[in-house]
Order: sequence, then structure tokens, then C-alpha cells
Amino acid sequence: MKDELLDILFTSEKRTKVILLLRDGPQEMGLILSCLNTSRQALLPQMKILKKQKLLYQIDDVYGLTNIGKLLADKMTPLLGLIETVDEHSHYLKNHKIDGIPEPFLGRLHEIKDLIVFEPSHINSHELNKDHFEKAMKSKAVYFVSTYMHPTSPLILEQLAKKGTYVSLILTEEFARKIVKENYEVCKYYLACDNVKIYIYKNEIMISSLTVVDTGFQLRLLYKDGEFSNKQVLCYNPEAHKWGKDLHDYYLKDAELITEI
Repeated sequence: MKDELLDILFTSEKRTKVILLLRDGPQEMGLILSCLNTSRQALLPQMKILKKQKLLYQIDDVYGLTNIGKLLADKMTPLLGLIETVDEHSHYLKNHKIDGIPEPFLGRLHEIKDLIVFEPSHINSHELNKDHFEKAMKSKAVYFVSTYMHPTSPLILEQLAKKGTYVSLILTEEFARKIVKENYEVCKYYLACDNVKIYIYKNEIMISSLTVVDTGFQLRLLYKDGEFSNKQVLCYNPEAHKWGKDLHDYYLKDAELITEI
């Protein structure tokens, strides 16, 4: 029965699209045909199968989801979104430490649409991502989680601090000690800024870095072997901002605010 139901839901593109289309409520057949760009003759056999499985009901020429149909549709949407994300970026995901992302956020990958995997050229590998920098400069708040210091990070932090942008910076304990040792006066300056908050996360952070701006995020993952990767995952939309901010807050809840050094 389970295999049969999976076949019904996923082996026909028309059936899948009908289920997802009717999530928003019952629709007349004419609208369904228009949205699916198909004919009544081609679609009716698929509708009949869905009706037989009690996933669909019909009143005159109007079709809607049964309670079971609605339940399955709600589960199908994130699964299809996850499949789409994994399929589109399979090469990157296979070669990087995807399990470095905390499990609750792996389960929410379907929320992120239009991911961009960007790799700077070898010559420009340590240069500033100008597009992301501009987005950061226009943001009211920028949230960082970092296990290393990119060569451009001091410049970004300095400009954000001077602009009055709210900055939250979460560092690993080992990394924080290194920064304080090498940049003591600079760290004292940032701690004196009301708009800059620096936190220490004493557990292991398995991602390389995360930067969340008002419009989305930039994420760096390690390679499978734990080595640094220069590739960046970029995503800019409201869902991406929420996902990135929630990931920052996941670390923040167990981080300690630093007030003096």
C-alpha cells in the first residue's frame, strides 16, 4: 500500500502538480487545465486515480483535496523542495561537509530557493565578494558566525561599526583567543561600540562561516576531509534571511557575550 501510494503521488507529473495546485483550495477543471497546460482528455485518467485513492473529491466540475490529500500535500512540498535543492547542487553537496550544518537546518533546506554556489578564481580567491559586501553595507543588521578570519573581514567590520550597523559576531573560543592575541587594541575598540556584540561559542562549530545580511546569507562549508573550501553558498530572499538568521540564533543561544578582555 505504501509503495502504491508513493507511485501515485510521484510517478506522474500531472498527479503531483494537481495535488500541489489544490493545496490552496478547490479549483474548477478549466483553471486546473490552464495551470497545467494540458487537455481534459489527458488529465481525467489521472484525476480518476486520485479520486479512487480518496485523495481528491469532485463536486460538478470543481475538484478539491480530501483531508488525507491535504495532509499528503503538506508533506510533499518540503520533500520536493529538498529534492530540487539537492539535485541542482549535488556536486557541491557531495564534496562538502553538509553534515556540518546542524540537523534541524538540514531538514529545512527546502525553504531555501535559488541557491548560488560561487567559487572565486584562484587569482581572486582572497578578494572581497563585492556583491555581498554591498548588501552588507546596505543592511540594518549583519550577523556573523565564524571559525576563521577572511582577509577582508577587518575591513567589513570596521565599516559596519562606523556606519552604526548592528553587528553580532559569534566566534569559537580558540579563534577568539587568536584574534585577541594578534589584534588586542582593535578588539577593545569593537567591544566599546554599542552596536557591536561579540560572543564566544565554546562547542565545535562545524561550518566554516556564515554571514547574514538583510536580504539573505553567505555560507561557507568545509570540504569532506575538513579542509578549507573557498566556495561560497549565496542566497538572497526572505526565506534565506530567516534560515540564516535562525542558524545564527541556534549558536547564539549557547554563546557567551564578551564584555571585556
